[in-house]
Amino acid sequence: MFYSIMRGLIRAFLWIINGNFHVENKEAIPDGTYVLVGPHRTWWDPIMFALAASPRQFSFMAKTETFRNPIIRWILVHANAFPVDRAHPGPSAIKTPVKTLRNGKLSLIMFPTGSRYSSELKGGAVMIAKLAKVPLVPAVYQGPLTFPKLLLRRRITIRFGEPINVGPGRLDEAHINAVNEEMEKAFDVIDHDIDPNFKYIPDEKKYEKEHSQGKV
Repeated sequence: MFYSIMRGLIRAFLWIINGNFHVENKEAIPDGTYVLVGPHRTWWDPIMFALAASPRQFSFMAKTETFRNPIIRWILVHANAFPVDRAHPGPSAIKTPVKTLRNGKLSLIMFPTGSRYSSELKGGAVMIAKLAKVPLVPAVYQGPLTFPKLLLRRRITIRFGEPINVGPGRLDEAHINAVNEEMEKAFDVIDHDIDPNFKYIPDEKKYEKEHSQGKV
């Protein structure tokens, strides 16, 4: 109930401040649960993905630090978020989303790079999809990257790609790398389909700073 109410409020808020939200190729989304994956470009793109893929509801990974405030923790928990220590992820970082996906009620939104400032894909999303026996659904956000530009009512586009099946076989490094490569190609195709001239360049200095602090 809380998730549905918050989604409705956020949708109304977005319409008021921007009013230029577009969803493309939604018919590619499969029935049942899945891991929605995309390049992480702004702090609100998980919200945009959740809005675009409704009525499906999602769970989210959130930094452990964000759960320290009791009010924010209450909101996150009721929004289906669960904590992950990005510097020292434990078994629960895999087990919790796998169990949720197998339950069949919530899908998962996950960013394979783990950071807005990196373009390097990690293997967590592939491993979770493999263990939960669900597909990966690539999606891309193109739109304002700063809040002031969001207020200028510039176009926001969320486009979905065709599902990627992790497939049978051992989940070794070669398999993970192959699926990650397929994801990267899917992101490139989706970006091109939205706007052939689009180019996103991660802020490498901020990534290096996060990396040095053990946050990625």
